[in-house]
Amino acid sequence: MNKNPRLGAAQWLVLAAAFLGWMFDGLEMGLFPIAARPALLDLMSTTDAAGQMVPPDEALVGEVYSYLVALFLVGAAAGGFLFGWMGDRIGRVRTMALSIATYAIFTGLCALATAPWHLGACRFLAALGMGGEWSLGVALVMECWPERFRPILAGVIGAAANVGFLAISVLGALVAVTPDQWRWIMVAGAAPGLLAILVVLFIPESQRWKDSVKKRVSQPLREVFSGDLLKPTVLAIVFASVALIPTWGAVSGFLPLWVDQMAGKENPYAKGQIQIVVSIGAILGCLIGPLMAKRLGRRPAFFLLCVGSLASCAVLFRTMNEYNLAFIAVTAVVGLLTASFYGWLPLYLPELFPTRVRATGQGIAFNSGRILAAAGALTTGKLMGLFDGSYPRACAAITLVYVVGMALIWLAPETKGKPLPE
Repeated sequence: MNKNPRLGAAQWLVLAAAFLGWMFDGLEMGLFPIAARPALLDLMSTTDAAGQMVPPDEALVGEVYSYLVALFLVGAAAGGFLFGWMGDRIGRVRTMALSIATYAIFTGLCALATAPWHLGACRFLAALGMGGEWSLGVALVMECWPERFRPILAGVIGAAANVGFLAISVLGALVAVTPDQWRWIMVAGAAPGLLAILVVLFIPESQRWKDSVKKRVSQPLREVFSGDLLKPTVLAIVFASVALIPTWGAVSGFLPLWVDQMAGKENPYAKGQIQIVVSIGAILGCLIGPLMAKRLGRRPAFFLLCVGSLASCAVLFRTMNEYNLAFIAVTAVVGLLTASFYGWLPLYLPELFPTRVRATGQGIAFNSGRILAAAGALTTGKLMGLFDGSYPRACAAITLVYVVGMALIWLAPETKGKPLPE
């Protein structure tokens, strides 16, 4: 067998589709932290006896936001299970197109919300598609490209979401998103629906998947939770959770709200500015994570990323209390380290599952992590009440989950230098 096969148009089309799908996924995820606080201030404000608008209490805004984040994460988890299973049953490409269309349509419908629960419902339904797209894109790319490219491909795919996150953050930094002007940014979230059409028309199906299902009828849900795959599945869920809980319970989920509170009405662009900083750091982190895993091994790399993430978050949330240059610099480091897992996961998770159940296994692992991240976001919201509405104290507590990853990674198999299992 030729160990260095030449790359053709099919591989580049597959990579482009997976990159764009996950990039728009990141754009959709970045929309909400920018628009959420203005939207909730708009939808939850009341009128006093004099006819003046009275904004809601900040702790209540944080708690309601935590429920919206949790609904999004639970929806993403459900979508990961559903679309991952569909990807192993009917193919990667058709299922990917359906997932992209789902998240585009329902993100756009958020613009019609007249109550917080409307936002929650639309975010849940949009998240179904976002949850499915990740596992499908990763499986498709890893199955279509030569194995020697897997570390750099993992970094590129991981970085894609942060490119989208960066794009929407630039928009938020240039244009003030206020309680009077938040709806237009949700309408923009419907644009990725065009990509779904292009995927169906131009992206070739995974030949590796087609060959696999010819040899053996796939029963993905049963297989990943039984026999030799049970332990890797459980550990994969843990590692995804360790990455996702601090992301949604602190860095991406609540940091923009904290910055918006600190900067106040005098600087409505601050939340967009800080998301730019986080996004740039995250893009670099997604490339660094899998390269560390290639050089050091999967387990040592994960351990060191947990150590670095825990330390940087401690500095940010326990010592910073003013929006200034030092705050921005530390935030950049936090973005780099905490997002590096999203380059490590696309490299490691495909190495745990055979082709016939790969999309399901990855989807269950990553999206079960999102369910636990939903619990983490709710916990952050509750901790804000305990800590008198303090975003940083609540976020500092939730990032202690990195200690769990530092301990349990040593129970996982080391897959450095091994081919994808068939």
